[in-house]
Amino acid sequence: MSGVTKNLFSAISDPKPMTSRKVTVVGIGAVGMATAVSLLCQGISNDICLIDVMEDRLKGEMMDLQHGSLFLHNPKIHASKDFKSSAGSKVCIVTAGVRQQEGESRLDLVQRNANILKTTIPALCQHSPDAILIIVSNPCDILTYVAWKLSKLPVNRVFGSGTNLDSSRFRFLIAQRLGCSTSSVHGWIIGEHGDSSVPVWSGVNIAGVRLKDIAPKMGDDDDPELWKKVHKDVIDAAYQIIKLKGFTNWAIGLSAAALTNTILTNQHNVHAVSVMVKGRHGLDYEVFLSLPAVIGANGVEKVVMQHLAPNERCALKFSAAMLSEIQCGIKL
Repeated sequence: MSGVTKNLFSAISDPKPMTSRKVTVVGIGAVGMATAVSLLCQGISNDICLIDVMEDRLKGEMMDLQHGSLFLHNPKIHASKDFKSSAGSKVCIVTAGVRQQEGESRLDLVQRNANILKTTIPALCQHSPDAILIIVSNPCDILTYVAWKLSKLPVNRVFGSGTNLDSSRFRFLIAQRLGCSTSSVHGWIIGEHGDSSVPVWSGVNIAGVRLKDIAPKMGDDDDPELWKKVHKDVIDAAYQIIKLKGFTNWAIGLSAAALTNTILTNQHNVHAVSVMVKGRHGLDYEVFLSLPAVIGANGVEKVVMQHLAPNERCALKFSAAMLSEIQCGIKL
């Protein structure tokens, strides 16, 4: 204890360690920093660790955030190239990877980003063996499978951000058409976080009123109101944003922060996240795809078994088969 500290304070008791709310974000690109800022601005965690290989930028980002500590309830913000700094994390969010280029699908990225996980995942697990891993890097579903294999963790503690963002886009676009708030629209995108994603039109509702009951052709090819375009806009959203500004970051950062908050506060909220689907909806493939799941302090606690229409079930199976085929070519 320094002389200043001794003369300034009159001690009553020793500090008691708090339950860990430490969050590590791997990768300080646009998505990683959007995630970190979302976590800090919402007060989700007061202990943030940034990990990256770019030492100068890493230090710069850390300093920039630290200088805003007064406005962020004085969190602990630290950064390092060394994974030892991540020790004791409750949640590790992986955003590191090669950026998706204009016109490039998420699946084109697979092997390049899988190679990055070969060093990242074992290091995180070594220093935070009790952590829950959230994979945000693309292609999200396949990389979640890779992370699960590399980590050797139980399936509840490794999941991908998946279609949590796609479902948000879906609800937003429907809300825009109907003139109501996004939070009042209940609808899900499941399957791949990508081009073969599946809109569950059969379950879209507002205040319990199924829109299919009002417009039976909603989402069909012969729908006179062209609601199917909403799903196309969801798929095209990332490509359009990348074309306009070069990358996507804010919405996915908010999505990752929301998932982290659900874990740290044990909220048991339902999110569409990438989970092991084998044995569900008649799927025999060992792949990770998004389904609505209850998330809590132990990661994925339950998967909601939706009543899918035959065409939705078929589309989900197609998505699983496609990813399974691609996985076979990955070198772990």
